[in-house]
Amino acid sequence: MNVFAGVGGGAAGKEAGTVGGGALLELTPHKLAVCHLVQVFAPPPQAGVSAPALPFPFESVAHHNRLGLFLFALTRSCEDFREPPLEELLRQLKAVDALVNGWLCEQLTSTLSALTSPDDLFNFFDKLRGVLSAPEGANVEDEFLDPNSQLGVFLRCCILSFNTMTFEGVCHLLANLVEYCNSADTSYDLAEDEDFNSEMEMSNFMDTNMHVRDGVFDKYNQGYAPGSHMGDSSSSLVHAPVSLHDFEEANMFKADDNLSPTCLRSRWQLEAYLNQQADILEKDPSSVPLNSFNATMSQLQKLAPELHRVQFLQYLNALTHDDYVAALDNLHRYFDYSAGMQGLFSRTASPFQDIIVGKYESALLCLGNLHCYFGHPKKALEAFTEAVRVSQMNNDDSCLAYILGAISNLLSKIGMSSTVGTIGSPYSLGNNIGLGTPLSIQQQLLVLLKRSLKRADTLKLTSLLSFDHLSLAKFDLKHVQRPLVSFGPNASTKLRTCPADVCKNLRLSSRVLTDFGTDGLSASNDNGSFSTSWLRNLSSASNSWCSSSKKSRKLLTNDFDNFHFHAQPSPIPASVLQLAGSAYLLRATAWEHYGSAPMVRMNSLVYATCFADAASSSELSLAYVKLIQHLATFKGYSAAFSALKLAEEKFPLSANSHIQLLKMQLLHERALHRGHLKVAQQICDEFAVLSSSVSGVDIELKTEARLRHARTLLAAKQFSQAANVANSLFSTCYKYNMQVENASVLLLLAEIHKNSDNAVLGLPYALASQSFCKSFNLDLLEASATLTLTELWLALGSTHAKRALSLVCQSLPMILGHGGLELRARAHIVLAKCYLSDPKFSVSEDPSAVLDPLNQSAEDLEVLEYHEMAAEAYYLKAMVFNNLGKLDEREEAAASFKEHTLALENPYNEEDSLAC
Repeated sequence: MNVFAGVGGGAAGKEAGTVGGGALLELTPHKLAVCHLVQVFAPPPQAGVSAPALPFPFESVAHHNRLGLFLFALTRSCEDFREPPLEELLRQLKAVDALVNGWLCEQLTSTLSALTSPDDLFNFFDKLRGVLSAPEGANVEDEFLDPNSQLGVFLRCCILSFNTMTFEGVCHLLANLVEYCNSADTSYDLAEDEDFNSEMEMSNFMDTNMHVRDGVFDKYNQGYAPGSHMGDSSSSLVHAPVSLHDFEEANMFKADDNLSPTCLRSRWQLEAYLNQQADILEKDPSSVPLNSFNATMSQLQKLAPELHRVQFLQYLNALTHDDYVAALDNLHRYFDYSAGMQGLFSRTASPFQDIIVGKYESALLCLGNLHCYFGHPKKALEAFTEAVRVSQMNNDDSCLAYILGAISNLLSKIGMSSTVGTIGSPYSLGNNIGLGTPLSIQQQLLVLLKRSLKRADTLKLTSLLSFDHLSLAKFDLKHVQRPLVSFGPNASTKLRTCPADVCKNLRLSSRVLTDFGTDGLSASNDNGSFSTSWLRNLSSASNSWCSSSKKSRKLLTNDFDNFHFHAQPSPIPASVLQLAGSAYLLRATAWEHYGSAPMVRMNSLVYATCFADAASSSELSLAYVKLIQHLATFKGYSAAFSALKLAEEKFPLSANSHIQLLKMQLLHERALHRGHLKVAQQICDEFAVLSSSVSGVDIELKTEARLRHARTLLAAKQFSQAANVANSLFSTCYKYNMQVENASVLLLLAEIHKNSDNAVLGLPYALASQSFCKSFNLDLLEASATLTLTELWLALGSTHAKRALSLVCQSLPMILGHGGLELRARAHIVLAKCYLSDPKFSVSEDPSAVLDPLNQSAEDLEVLEYHEMAAEAYYLKAMVFNNLGKLDEREEAAASFKEHTLALENPYNEEDSLAC
């Protein structure tokens, strides 16, 4: 029976480097104690004797596994900056030894005390060899400990280290062993259970007070991996107070023993703490105060000057608080002092090497991302261009692949004129096709994406590969891929996007989950958080029977609460889960473009349900936004604003732009429906203020602001001004090649001409919008354009009624299947108007053909409080009832028509439209 087989997950040579930081371990008395415990955990098999189900003195499999996990944590931290003294090790072992009345502790102390000569040490290691190999005549299955497991590799390294020691080294080890044993009090007795009744006392000792405050998200072992091996410098042994993790009280970092108790912390514990802070900055930046966090980091910098990642955390903090000067300063200091050697990437997907960072190109990559975040596209492109040049000079393929991904991400986010070259330096990635024809911005973006994808695939950078597939899906969603050579007999005539390509790239991007663990991504990333957190769990679980108090329950709730010695924690890092979740968010966006509301809701729910723990606040809020938009479209504003209040509690407006934009969108829509035009215009002005003044930055937000401004002018019947704004917006969208947005602008121009009683001029715009929708597979928007085209034909006279009826019937399946309340109500009204405009149609013969759609539209519009369209529906109902001679129904419909008309012409309490 093999226990803990393959725990280390690698070959001996690889694990030797991982565990020991080199070919050999430096033998210490603490490692001798661990070796003895491993021998107790997995005793050597005896020839001719069948191995018992459980070795003595273990009473159950859970008890046996508990010691194994304790040893697993100890071997992971075997090269820490500070090894625990014997007394501390015995107290830690006490949590496992409670079920056998201290037998393990007694055996450990007696065994170590018996090692008094080199011969004793030789016999000790000779017995250890028996743990790893079966005796003569025994079967391989009798092996109890896999030599390639974490514990097996540790024993092999210790045995190899002892075999290479000189006689002087053995004598020195014996002298250290005597000092190690004498460090504990000679009258030391094992503490009784009542000595550890306090959960806080045990936890303080076991975990050196690295408790996580409530609200920290579960992402313990991710972030910025340590760039150097453990044990590089003993100066990282930091004197820090009890409340190290509570950065809101920076004065607790003072090392004065009179102010607060201090303890020594290893680099691993500090790395785990810094990783947690990085997670908080990503997931909940509003909870991190700028000044107090910086004060805490400054104190930590003084205590451990070589922990330069503190400066990188200060850079991230300044970034989340939009402090450009501080962010730039901290980024420069980080690379000036450390050259980035402590690492920016945790681990590549390649099983052969990690990303080589700490070079000039890494600093330029970070600088470009900084400028991109603050809306400086030209400076960002300059930094990326220089980074490309330096990466090519240094043959840094991995960094170059990430730079290509960053450039493509920048080009996809900012608006740039197609007449302006993106990278105009001699080191351009290619700006022509060999025929003297410059590539457009979109073609350059496509070339960059494909090059980055190819490099990521070659270098086995699985995370970057997933990101590039997502970027390609975004590109395929909004751009028609024209061939670089677009003439000749073999030139492609296809001018449509391909949803199959989008779905293919989304599916391939999700393979980051299935590829994880098969190509080196699952290689152990030893940053110490595993050992530290497991020891905390061990101390808490040992006294779980007395955890009825609130404090005890808090101690038991931590990042590895699902461990409990029965299963391994999730091996998938949160960064990988974020990439997999992003695929579902992009699926929701794709279905939003294509017009399938049920699929948008389903993918948003999957993301919010399955990936919420690993998601950043920005992406999680985007999923909430899509769900709330679905409520507004299908359930009305009351349900949407109720859900919005819950989202505001979860995501403060000051820290999340998605929720803020959603609130303004809902308020503007409701104000237009109610006829509160002053409020609608006020919200349009606020939209314009939110966007950056830099050309090309926040181009989508600027487009939405101008589009809403034109709709507000249209509602105010200022047709010429609305047409001017729409024409200007169309020119801007054409300049930046925003073809999807052009379809909406053309449809708006058709609406403007329709409402201004100029149907002839409106027809070309409606047909053009319909053509754009077909090219980009915008099915629901195409159905809306078809409705507008139907109304334009009706405005030309009753002779076009049959054509109009054919068009509306053509769009009804899409509208009734996927459209919201407003679109369905509009379609029902247009259908009724087609019948009423047909001279051959008789209301008395088939009144239900008109009344049924009108009744349905009136119900939907009452929910939306859309006064103008509701008044039209009730007017048509009153006309139909009048022709049928139903006077009571006519008067009722006429009263409703009058109510909505008065509400539209004389709006009151407009301030209510600003309230949720």
